[in-house]
Amino acid sequence: MGIFSFFSKEKRESLNKGLFVTKQSFFSKMANAIMGKATIDDEVLESLEEILMTSDVGVDTSLRIIEKIKERVAKERKVETEKLNDILREVVAELLVSNGQEDKADFETPEGKKPYVIMVVGVNGVGKTTTIGKLSHQFRNAGKKVVIGAADTFRAAAVDQIKIWADRTDAVLVSQGMNADPASVAFDTLTSAVAKGADVVIIDTAGRLHNKVNLMNELTKIKNVMKKVIPDAPHEILLVLDGSTGQNAIEQCKQFTAATDVNALAITKLDGTAKGGVAIGISDSFKIPVKYIGVGEGMEDLQVFNKHEFVDSLFKQ
Repeated sequence: MGIFSFFSKEKRESLNKGLFVTKQSFFSKMANAIMGKATIDDEVLESLEEILMTSDVGVDTSLRIIEKIKERVAKERKVETEKLNDILREVVAELLVSNGQEDKADFETPEGKKPYVIMVVGVNGVGKTTTIGKLSHQFRNAGKKVVIGAADTFRAAAVDQIKIWADRTDAVLVSQGMNADPASVAFDTLTSAVAKGADVVIIDTAGRLHNKVNLMNELTKIKNVMKKVIPDAPHEILLVLDGSTGQNAIEQCKQFTAATDVNALAITKLDGTAKGGVAIGISDSFKIPVKYIGVGEGMEDLQVFNKHEFVDSLFKQ
């Protein structure tokens, strides 16, 4: 089964269901664009460019996709419109940055990284706390011992919420309560995780507005403190983005990547939105791999992103 050997039937069905609204919107528009057209011409490509942008793929990425299709059409001369969908699959798959998980078991941690430390960042309302809970659940299902650090100490309900998720997923929680120093919480969390022989550490951080420079500086402080316990921590700085916000998610990515070394993305709430193309635009524009996607409310609906399966699901009629 090759690269799809770890992608179960249940995951594929969940992905198909989660991308249904985006897919339905895209194909209805594309059908109108090619109606009465036998071959791909400039008019078809102009319409396709508009469709990509309204799916929140983004201007730059949409233009790159169109340019690659133009090159293909110029090389092969006349290309039937019925081939457009297959060409789109190939082009988009090339643009998506691989997260290196396509041929590995889900929620597998790298060898020699124990505990594997994930620092989670993102603004309030994007599903950050829920993503942490679902991550904990999935890692626990994979047989990992998980420790969660409640370093979002600015919001009254944040510590309580993360505690609920820790209890639900049978993870160890390290907390100092509201208004504690977030860096101190991160230090204690890593110290505890090492002592307990944990496999995975997930550090929650405040859901701050991406234009608050002083709060962004807090992320650097947290990172530096963690390095005192584990020199190469955090191994993953995971930015959580709400896929339903489209271009606003791209702007948040721009601000967070300027403030800290984001090296992985989690895009939530892709189910129920026609803006699923944002995953393509963000990955291509920032050259950061999408690591996880949320395609439903269930605990199992946070998936390790597989770019081949994503493209197949999105463009399969």
